[in-house]
Amino acid sequence: MDKKSKFGAHFTALITIMVWGSTFIASRFMLDYFTPFQVMIMRFILAYIVLLLIKPKFTKIIWKDEPVFFLMGLTGCSLYFIAEYKALTMTSASNVSIIVASSPILIALLAHIFTKDEKLKVNTVAGFVIAFIGVAFVVFNGTFILKFNPIGDLLAFLSALSWAVYSLILKKVINRYDNILLIRKVMFYGIITTAPFLLIEGKPFDFTAFSDLKLVISILFLGVIGSGLCYLIWNIPVSKLGITVTNSYIYAIPFVTMILAATLLKEKITVLGILGAVLIILGVVITSSPKNLLKTRKNK
Repeated sequence: MDKKSKFGAHFTALITIMVWGSTFIASRFMLDYFTPFQVMIMRFILAYIVLLLIKPKFTKIIWKDEPVFFLMGLTGCSLYFIAEYKALTMTSASNVSIIVASSPILIALLAHIFTKDEKLKVNTVAGFVIAFIGVAFVVFNGTFILKFNPIGDLLAFLSALSWAVYSLILKKVINRYDNILLIRKVMFYGIITTAPFLLIEGKPFDFTAFSDLKLVISILFLGVIGSGLCYLIWNIPVSKLGITVTNSYIYAIPFVTMILAATLLKEKITVLGILGAVLIILGVVITSSPKNLLKTRKNK
């Protein structure tokens, strides 16, 4: 891969992460009026519609492939968000942010075990450790409050594990299917696997809330951009850089959220938060290094 393509892949991953970091702010607005399941189903439906408009084409169903799409919709959409949202009701937001941020580490371990071309390297591990410390600094942002809730923390870990499994499956199938049709399938099964929880919850939608333009913009941002387009373009760096390097950018999500929270919600940024941001950037750069430092040292 030439330098221009590689740069483009890194840039795409960064832009996607910036959007995903912004979705936490939009979700905060939405959750004042809707339940997590309602927000999820609306964003998945909007994502499916926009992908259908981009490519209004249906392919013949190959039943042996449907379980794969179902598992991707379950792990990459419904289970990921359900576990995360539920964890937020049972343990602190700091705990959830830290634990969910462990997904790049889980992805690297799974890739090392189940793939041939993404083995752990010294710089990968070093970058992950540095970035993870940076995430902790950004999440706490000067307020060290860490309270353990076994069930809530376990749900947060389940969310991280769900994304790791989704990433591994994505790597296996990304070159076998049309990108748009693949993500549309993922969103379809995201809807299917979220619907039962919505029905069990049984709470009516308060669509009158959309008289507030801020909520209209928020749900369109979450559905069209956050779920539809970003899941789509995320596949570009995954196919070029692999799941380990691409997902290292996930460490930047708390940093993006911190900046936006300071801008839109007037939350304070401390020196610790700034230091965390520097460590995150440094960790991602080290992780993304194409050289295996261990091999370089041995060769000497």
